[in-house]
Amino acid sequence: MAINKLLLPLIFSSRLTVSVSTRQFSNSLPSKMRFVQYKPLNGNGNTPQRLGVQLERNGEIINLSSVDSSMPNNLVQFLEGGPELLEKAKRMVSECKCMVKLSEVELLPPITRPDKILCIALNYKDHCDEQNKTYPETPFFFNKFPSTIVGPFSEVTCPTNVTRYLDWEVELAVIIGKKTRDVKPHEAMESVFGYTIAQDISARDWQKSSRNGGQWLFAKSLDTFCPLGPSVVMKEYLNDPHDVTLTCKVNGQVKQNASSSNMLHKIPEIVSYLSE
Repeated sequence: MAINKLLLPLIFSSRLTVSVSTRQFSNSLPSKMRFVQYKPLNGNGNTPQRLGVQLERNGEIINLSSVDSSMPNNLVQFLEGGPELLEKAKRMVSECKCMVKLSEVELLPPITRPDKILCIALNYKDHCDEQNKTYPETPFFFNKFPSTIVGPFSEVTCPTNVTRYLDWEVELAVIIGKKTRDVKPHEAMESVFGYTIAQDISARDWQKSSRNGGQWLFAKSLDTFCPLGPSVVMKEYLNDPHDVTLTCKVNGQVKQNASSSNMLHKIPEIVSYLSE
């Protein structure tokens, strides 16, 4: 399978929690950038979204779309531009022109309309132990539709006429930055552009064997069932993506709190497996 502009959430179906490191970006290291998609709050309904970069958590946004009109206003097209477009963005970030205050924008999902959203179930030792399940020898995949993606502060809709068993699971999501086919595990990280945070929202009653033949597609793919963001951090920012804490709170109460070190199948193995 060729993987192109893939959003790959790697912690789905885990009863774990994830918190991303709070280390700050350095302005002297433009490779450590947080990509965001946003709209100005003072615009009208027809205002197009814009692509920007933050250099620190909750920091001001460098408006790439305004600095250079040739710069795409979305991350998927930006990734299609390859290394040359990334180097151009780094130069623009180094100059720190056209800064926008975070309070003046609406943050959108950091990536929209990816070709694929592929997810790994039962990929945490803790989650398997919790359910008395055998550790999968190979990765176990399911998918979500791109139409499930919403922003980091958007509402999740529970269609009560469809489901009454809504559930959540925080995930580490891996953004594939280029077309990838038949790579070995030691080559796989060259395809990774960065990471973001995802929520895997599920309609649990649709995961039962009595509904949709036991397939998970409807359970995972209702509208708003994949909140993302707020940003995509470049892979250089996380020295070891297998050593981050993932945390989920609901109404201020911690529901999940665990480490990505508990992954059974690591990111290079998963990307290589999919690329075959």
